[in-house]
Amino acid sequence: MNDSHETLSQLGRDVPLPQSPEEAVLERVANPQAGVAYCVRFTAPEFTSLCPMTGQPDFAHLVIDYVPNGWLVESKSLKLFLGSFRNHGAFHEDCTVAIARRLVDLLAPVWLRIGGYWYPRGGIPIDVFYQTGTPPADVWIPDQGVPPYRGRG
Repeated sequence: MNDSHETLSQLGRDVPLPQSPEEAVLERVANPQAGVAYCVRFTAPEFTSLCPMTGQPDFAHLVIDYVPNGWLVESKSLKLFLGSFRNHGAFHEDCTVAIARRLVDLLAPVWLRIGGYWYPRGGIPIDVFYQTGTPPADVWIPDQGVPPYRGRG
């Protein structure tokens, strides 16, 4: 974990995709607007992981919202962290909640939520939601904008 621009180890460098979420390095930078209440959103519409039973790929649309405190997640490190799940076998619930908890541990945000909108496997879509508590009343937090799965019609 790095805390300043000078010590970022991935931004501006050619960095290979980590082989696992445990190997991935999430980095943070100081929030230049600390003390101001606002929401940050990351959307990963092509998230992939592996089914731990079959080894087949699973696909999700992730939406991560957080209200920062003193830290922001460095976006390239987040991209590499999310990409590290590509070869990682875990159930939908574990992937979604593990991502949220890792970010909470790194950032200590005022508030964080993640919506994991997983595409159907075996005919059943699984949506997984996690948040750290009640959203702050003084921050505009938009709907995640992902409609429930409706199939082809």
